[in-house]
Amino acid sequence: MSLLLTRISFYLSLAGMVFAGFLVLRLSAQDPVPPPPHSPPSNPFVSSVAAAGIVEAQGENIALGVPVAGLITAVPVKVWDKVEPGQPLLHIDDRELKATLLGQRARVRVAEATEARLRGMLSRLEQVTDRRAIPREELEMRRSDVQVAEAELAAARAAVEQTETLLARLTVCAPRAATVLQVNTRPGEYVTPGASRAPLVLGDLTYFQIRADVDEQVAPRVRPNMKAVGYLKGDTQKPLPLEFVRIDPFIIPKTSLTGSSIERVDTRVLQVIYRCPASTDATLYVGQQLDLYLEE
Repeated sequence: MSLLLTRISFYLSLAGMVFAGFLVLRLSAQDPVPPPPHSPPSNPFVSSVAAAGIVEAQGENIALGVPVAGLITAVPVKVWDKVEPGQPLLHIDDRELKATLLGQRARVRVAEATEARLRGMLSRLEQVTDRRAIPREELEMRRSDVQVAEAELAAARAAVEQTETLLARLTVCAPRAATVLQVNTRPGEYVTPGASRAPLVLGDLTYFQIRADVDEQVAPRVRPNMKAVGYLKGDTQKPLPLEFVRIDPFIIPKTSLTGSSIERVDTRVLQVIYRCPASTDATLYVGQQLDLYLEE
């Protein structure tokens, strides 16, 4: 009986060891790496410089600013609206300045009446033919009073013009013809100058330009008029022909574009600007990323 129990215990232990080994192998096995959703772009050149690019509007995007902090009262435009130079885009609360302007205009009318009264008195005194009837000092004092009144009137009018200029600044207008790309503010929100997020972003969509970032390690290999081909993220089978525009002569710190964990962000980049011809059939949007190859 004891021999039978010993054998059963042995076989149970053996089975437990086999099961434990199988479980360890199963847990340590790695799932196969799935293939990428899109095949990487192929380099069409024998020798080239690789770069990461981003789509911009013609002449770069315009991050609209505000001259003063204030409450937004109206945003008369929306995304995709085409605007002309001088067209109102934002209205900032102007009630305080309008109240100030009422008092200043009233002071202008008072100054005008005072100046007219003193000038009339001086005119009547100057029409007296007998100079002995009016002391010379009195006549000079009247003339001085008129000059003071003229100066006060000019100061009052200047204050009105200043306030009107400040009022005009509270209506932010389009600096040039463009398309509204983003509206980041709404009526009732408070805006401040220099905010990290612009209230509105404008851009001329007549054609698109591509800003390519070339790492400074390979920047010496970049030359003007280098032929380039770009591939949109997720569409690696349709190369975009690009036209050289310029090289920005200022190397700047790199901004992470791809989001990859191996992307170096502690380096600097040379920016090369290309233009995408208007005849291209690709659908482009401002802010899209591209992979570029510049032929050496």
